[in-house]
Amino acid sequence: SPDRAAPERAPRIYTRTGDSGFSSTFTGERRPKGDPIFEALGATDELSSAIGLAGEFSSEKGHTFVDQLHKVQCMLQDVGSNLATPLSSAREAHRRRTSFSEKPILELEQWIDSYSEQLPPLRAFILPSGGRSSAALHFSRAVCRRAERCVVPLVQAGEADPNVAKYLNRLSDYLFVLARYAAMKEGKEEKIYIKPEP
Repeated sequence: SPDRAAPERAPRIYTRTGDSGFSSTFTGERRPKGDPIFEALGATDELSSAIGLAGEFSSEKGHTFVDQLHKVQCMLQDVGSNLATPLSSAREAHRRRTSFSEKPILELEQWIDSYSEQLPPLRAFILPSGGRSSAALHFSRAVCRRAERCVVPLVQAGEADPNVAKYLNRLSDYLFVLARYAAMKEGKEEKIYIKPEP
């Protein structure tokens, strides 16, 4: 009936635009999905997912740093925006919308210093351990290092902001310190490297 409004159709999750093996950057370029930009974007997305899992484990234990992890996930969205805007094809308007400042790097450094002051000194090589929260944060740190390795060549090629690589570098340090802090707060033992007998 004309009086009855047509039901709103939910947007489809699939677009089929990537079926041929190409995807679009924010600047509108079509590049192969194996392009270094999409490798970096994928690694950053995986990092956010790993941090999300670590955040859920940490939330179950009542850790107060969970809000920081959520903020980091939001920053990683901004990292992705910068990576998806290759500087070689970006107009000034693109650059303004996706620029990445030094401020979040300085914030990570403040967080690192705050947690480091509360931790016992590091006297041995620590293996990923210390309970589920800690182990998940260590896993996030390893994913972060891979994301950084994907981003550095883009920065060196002039395609991404150097602050993005600096942020990921500092983020891996933060995740390491936070993993140790979580283990300490939960009273979990950190396993250390012991050289096998020859």
